[in-house]
Amino acid sequence: MGNQITSRRELLFRIFPACSLCLGIPQFALSGTFAQAAQSLSIDKRAAEKTDMSYVDLFSFTYSRYIPVLRNLRDQVGKEKFLEMLEKATYESAFQRSEALIKQNPNLNRDITTVMSYMKKPSLLYQHALTYKILKDKENEAEMSITECLWAKTFRELDAADIGYALVCHGDVGFIQAFNPQITFTRPKVLMKGDSECLFQYRMKA
Repeated sequence: MGNQITSRRELLFRIFPACSLCLGIPQFALSGTFAQAAQSLSIDKRAAEKTDMSYVDLFSFTYSRYIPVLRNLRDQVGKEKFLEMLEKATYESAFQRSEALIKQNPNLNRDITTVMSYMKKPSLLYQHALTYKILKDKENEAEMSITECLWAKTFRELDAADIGYALVCHGDVGFIQAFNPQITFTRPKVLMKGDSECLFQYRMKA
């Protein structure tokens, strides 16, 4: 049990030994004994240890420090132009991820049934970050309602829903278009934009 993390304070010290000033923790507050013990392990071993962060903390840690930077860029570039650039970058990144998935799985059926199969067996991240219900699940047509989304909650609470939509939500469009351009993807309601749900609609072109 010698390597077990015993407190959140220790967790912060172990993950950020060189960045303690960013957290408002003076370097001299670090225990010399602890610092030496941590440094005795390789970075790969230290980084492979699990943290005790909740998903809420994880999302806050991931996005809260970068949103002010993105907001600053938005103000410098101009809102409309910046969001257009961010949407384009997000779209292209998602498009490339979808292409990579197809390349790695050449026998994958690129249809709506496969798309919905990912939501029927969600990853741990989706299990903890989304609340959703499949409303329609047919071979050529499917619908899904997402009523809670940790991405939307995080960005809206940080007053950055416009950035959140461009950075997170717009990737869905690029992913589907690369996965199969014959699938029409529409989303008339979006939590990130203030709606009561995200309504995902998939249709196979005739």
